[in-house]
Amino acid sequence: MKDKIFGVLQRVGRSFMLPIAILPVAGLLLGIGSSFTNETTIATYGLTAILGKGTILNSLLIIMNQVGSAVFNNLPLIFAVGVAIGMAHKEKEVSALSALIAFFVMNTAINAMLQVNGEILADGTISADVLEGTITSVCGIQSLQMGVFGGIIVGLGVAALHNRFHMIELPNALSFFGGSRFVPIISTVVYMFVGILMYFAWPVVQNGIYALGGLVTGSGYIGTLIFGIIKRALIPFGLHHVFYMPFWQTAVGGTMEVAGQLVQGGQNIFFAQLADSANVAHFSADATRYFSGEFIFMIFGLPGAALAMYQCAKPEKKKQAGGLLLSAALACMFTGITEPLEFSFLFVAPALFAVQVILAGSAYMIAHMLNVAVGLTFSGGFLDLFLFGILQGNEKTSWLRIIPVGIIYFILYYVIFTFLIKKFDFKTPGREDDDEETKLYTKADVNAKNAANNTISGTTSADPVSETITRGLGGKANITGVDCCATRLRLTVADSSKVNEALIKTTGSRGIIIKGQGVQIIYGPQVTVIKAKLETYLETAPDTFEEETAAESTDTAFTTEATEEAAAPAEESIVSTTIIFSPITGLATALENVPDEGFAGKMMGDGAAVTPEDAIICAPEDGEVVFVFDTKHAIGFQTDSGVALLLHIGIDTVNLNGEGFQVFVENGQKVKKGEPLMKIDIDFLKSHAPSLCSPVLCTELTPNQRIRQIGDGEIKAGEPLFAVETLA
Repeated sequence: MKDKIFGVLQRVGRSFMLPIAILPVAGLLLGIGSSFTNETTIATYGLTAILGKGTILNSLLIIMNQVGSAVFNNLPLIFAVGVAIGMAHKEKEVSALSALIAFFVMNTAINAMLQVNGEILADGTISADVLEGTITSVCGIQSLQMGVFGGIIVGLGVAALHNRFHMIELPNALSFFGGSRFVPIISTVVYMFVGILMYFAWPVVQNGIYALGGLVTGSGYIGTLIFGIIKRALIPFGLHHVFYMPFWQTAVGGTMEVAGQLVQGGQNIFFAQLADSANVAHFSADATRYFSGEFIFMIFGLPGAALAMYQCAKPEKKKQAGGLLLSAALACMFTGITEPLEFSFLFVAPALFAVQVILAGSAYMIAHMLNVAVGLTFSGGFLDLFLFGILQGNEKTSWLRIIPVGIIYFILYYVIFTFLIKKFDFKTPGREDDDEETKLYTKADVNAKNAANNTISGTTSADPVSETITRGLGGKANITGVDCCATRLRLTVADSSKVNEALIKTTGSRGIIIKGQGVQIIYGPQVTVIKAKLETYLETAPDTFEEETAAESTDTAFTTEATEEAAAPAEESIVSTTIIFSPITGLATALENVPDEGFAGKMMGDGAAVTPEDAIICAPEDGEVVFVFDTKHAIGFQTDSGVALLLHIGIDTVNLNGEGFQVFVENGQKVKKGEPLMKIDIDFLKSHAPSLCSPVLCTELTPNQRIRQIGDGEIKAGEPLFAVETLA
């Protein structure tokens, strides 16, 4: 139960990133527009001729200011749509439209309840009995002041409805309204009642939020310290967005009246004051306490840690480590992206990360104590310091105080990290064992695979691969089911004798398995793209049988012997060897012993297999999770040494639709050797799958590479399983 909650919170946190991603752009527009339309700034720097009222630049800057403000003023709607997209499993565009509709429906229902109960009068004015600030305009609708919480309530709820009903089948008379069309319908009905419920429930919730906000803001500097420590400590778990967002965007982070409007949340307060900076003597440090401290440790502190790691690197590895650490430090200083630096010591030396958490938390508190009030959009790099600190002037932000404190933090990070690295021999970048490559552990872009790049002749459609597959299967009329697992296109046909294996193999398949009416075409990890394109093609393909007869199986079938013969390299010298370690504790065996024709025939790649005896599946090497299959039974993995792997747990486990699997990683995530990737329910899989034997495959071997098995019989996760040998 705890793991399930953790997984949900991670998804919620990731869903926040889509709406949060717009904030830097909006903040940039607002920051530049506000800074250079301020009459005091214009007069101070003698820019009246080019930036004064009536000039073209002044008009453009006013527009930029207004556009930036529009984003911050409509964050509830942006969060509603963004969270719905992030939490929906499939057909995300339907979820987005449904969230948009539900948002307006909910606020309209609240507005109607306010009118029915006399809190909004007939002329549209608010009754004098209503507490000031509790009713506001939401996209032109007078509704309760719910802030981004209103958007999150809509986004999460609509996503849940979408995931539950987007494939619903209705009776024939209503079938037009089934499937994804049903989602906006049910969302409208549900959120009409949610709006009515919110009229009664939100005032109670609001009082609780105000009380919590009062407790946080009333705890002074200690509260700021605790906030900073918790936020940084949640970084490895990806839950920091869930934690800090309410402080930035809701009344939990405080409330303040700015330009006659009640504003909630630390970040919103800062940008409201920025838009009204001509009437603000000094920005509120109570509002910026949740982020001003980041400039201290991001611009100064963590670069000090980078210098310490460089100084502690082995002489022969200093040059390589220096280049990596310098680029990571510059990214941290200028953009506030700390991940490359923090991840460089998080996994190899958690004690250093504990130091980072404490020092970073104290930086939030010190900035608050010094009345530093520099805002930010995303993270505390120099770009945000320049826009929202330096350009606004020291009188409004006290940004100059960051510099002496930052220098002290640089020294603290450098001294503490140097001492601990040398004292405990932490394997920070440049101190790895001689056989390990010097790397920084950060998320990287995944290079997309092109599906079926073979040139296919004799096709007439815009999708020749799908057309050829359809012809090879005997035509659309012969295809009764389309599905896929991690590497195979799984199809059901009416008559398997109509299948033309020779034709299908021209699409780039690595092998074909026919069992009764079931056909499995092996393509590798790009199979999901091939499946999606095939389904799209079949929607408009002619519903006919293919007239061609199937080729003789003796001429076209992929046999194990033929595969092995073709793959057997000539005797040549070995120029390099890469060891692949077992991700599983259990019984290792040769791939030929896997009870599945496709794996045993090495149609998807070569490697070995392990039957798990322990529930935890670990990373076989330092590398990146390229993909996690929807049904969780398989993970594509790219080692830092460049080997593409497929970890396939069990045989035919795709049919379990994720049951028995708990995945801890996501697409694009960097992991270290031995880090848990997933947890399996061994008893459940044994009773529901044909076999628990789990292939570990190299899916992209070159012609001059071969596999030499090392592990056999009992093996523990992290022990050598096989070697990838590259021949001259």
